[in-house]
Amino acid sequence: MGSRILFTPRLARGVTSVAAVGAGAGLYYMYTGSVARADSGAPKPAFGSGPAFLSLQLESSEAVNHNTKRLRFRLPDTNTVSGLSLTFNALDEPGALEFLVKKYPNGKQSTHLHSLKPGDSLRFVTRLPGYKWEPNKHSEILLIAGGAGITPAYQLLRGILQNPDDHTKITLVFGVNTDADLLLRQELDQYETRFPGRFKVVYTVSRPAEGSPFRKGYVSKDLLKEMPHLPNDGKVFVCGPPPMETSLVGDRKQSGILEELGYRKDQIHKF
Repeated sequence: MGSRILFTPRLARGVTSVAAVGAGAGLYYMYTGSVARADSGAPKPAFGSGPAFLSLQLESSEAVNHNTKRLRFRLPDTNTVSGLSLTFNALDEPGALEFLVKKYPNGKQSTHLHSLKPGDSLRFVTRLPGYKWEPNKHSEILLIAGGAGITPAYQLLRGILQNPDDHTKITLVFGVNTDADLLLRQELDQYETRFPGRFKVVYTVSRPAEGSPFRKGYVSKDLLKEMPHLPNDGKVFVCGPPPMETSLVGDRKQSGILEELGYRKDQIHKF
């Protein structure tokens, strides 16, 4: 959650240089499980293990809610895939790459990204890192997301559930400030309906609307106590605002809630 987007001034109109991509600017991308090899006959990946140096044109910009947009960029050609497994696009869709971008108050980078219009370009000069998922490595996983941090959690659960050979069970705890901040709720509810017994989602809203169907509160120790404790081979994935991540994972000075609940450090991954 600590990387930042850096802009280079005086570029050609409509082109922005990106030195690093991450949640510090409110930009969330999708993580991967496997990368296509150049000699495998699979579509050529746009992002590999090294620097990217790509200028991608914005194809569309869609408002998801009051402060988040879905930006869809066109890859170099229609036969190119992102090379980032478990992407937000259809898993086998070539030619495009999508991001969710949350606009933060006084956030220069996220404000700029929200101002991009179709036809503008964004220049990537670094690779996009990701968590390498291995099907069935963990019998069960717990995803904990806060706000726009739902994006990497969603792309991971989506990739798992759409893989008929992956039988991992998933619990998602999703905390937000308001009902309107429940990004991807329709998609999540549909997955829960389609995969009963394999996928469960729990919503918690700190400032719910009057008459809201969602529980009121934060992603707290008491809430997580209600979730089934993972087996020894289970894994916990966390993505959200820094204060939430610190409370869950801890820091050098103190342990976090997850450790207090009995999870080992090697069982916890922070996106």
